[in-house]
Amino acid sequence: MSKSTITIALDAMGGDHGPAVVLAGAQTALERHPDMRFVLFGQEDAVRPVLDGLPKLRERSTFHHCDVSIRMDDKPSQALRQGRYKSSMWKAIEAVKTGEADVAVSAGNTGALMAMAKFCLRTMANIERPAIAAIWPTLRGESIVLDVGATIGADSQQLIDFSVMGAAMSRALFQIDRPTVGLLNIGVEEVKGQEDIREAGRLMKETPIDGLDYRGFVEGTDLGKGTVDVVVTEGFTGNIALKTAEGTARQIGSYLKAAMTRTWMAKLGYLLAKSAFDRLRDKMDPRKVNGGVFLGLNGVVIKSHGGSDAEGTAAAIDVAYAMAANGLLAKIESDLGRVYANEVSVPLEGEAAGSEEVAP
Repeated sequence: MSKSTITIALDAMGGDHGPAVVLAGAQTALERHPDMRFVLFGQEDAVRPVLDGLPKLRERSTFHHCDVSIRMDDKPSQALRQGRYKSSMWKAIEAVKTGEADVAVSAGNTGALMAMAKFCLRTMANIERPAIAAIWPTLRGESIVLDVGATIGADSQQLIDFSVMGAAMSRALFQIDRPTVGLLNIGVEEVKGQEDIREAGRLMKETPIDGLDYRGFVEGTDLGKGTVDVVVTEGFTGNIALKTAEGTARQIGSYLKAAMTRTWMAKLGYLLAKSAFDRLRDKMDPRKVNGGVFLGLNGVVIKSHGGSDAEGTAAAIDVAYAMAANGLLAKIESDLGRVYANEVSVPLEGEAAGSEEVAP
């Protein structure tokens, strides 16, 4: 751990449920990490009544009133105009910039959060665009998948940058010395896929990168298998993959529930195998892997799912704690410095790919 106390800047107004769920999740996370402190931002009339009912959290928190709360349906440009410098979302991010906090967490509007984070923190040197990295449950444990929705499209250099940042996150979160990395493609053969993916793969194969083990192309079926520790793709494809996986998990859960309650024999079988079903439910619980990490900025920002309950919010804060405690930002800066020093890059030609937010 890099320091004795980790300070989390928390947007208390973010998400579908506001302070009641956000603060309850913060107290749950605090019970798991008693060395943590919070800097809370929100509207006082909404936050104070909830905070007063959570004495442990109140003792470990500093609260700042903010006049503005970003709505979940605000467009990024609208959020910037109305909430820059004064909203709870902006203030949480700004606390990271000023050093008041180590990491910011918000369950608010994804597009607005990314726009504000880019405007306030700026991107790292040599990074053209940030990415959102998600924790992905697999048969082997958990993997990192990025980008899952920061921007649409990515050129070869950006895919290489994503690979480096994803590997750094894997080391910080899972303590893996040399994470394996794969580029998501329509096949594992080197002749398949778009030109940018093939070019990124060629460069990473020809010039090995310290801190990661490039394993070539992976397919969609490899996401759940956990074939590699880090799966890299561009935001449009990554966001579709994320939403598909979430929907499939809910679908399977509904099938199981219906099957186990259809007949009295099925109910009896469920009771006899309840512990096994409980383990399965726990493994498929999306709350356990909540927390998308914005990578490529001069500061760490965590996006919690807007519909999360207290347990899901606590999981996102757990990720924030791990990223700060294990020095994610320093790892990324160091790794990117080596990559560009060794010229594992491609020259920029023409304009970069589009930068529209996908907003998972």
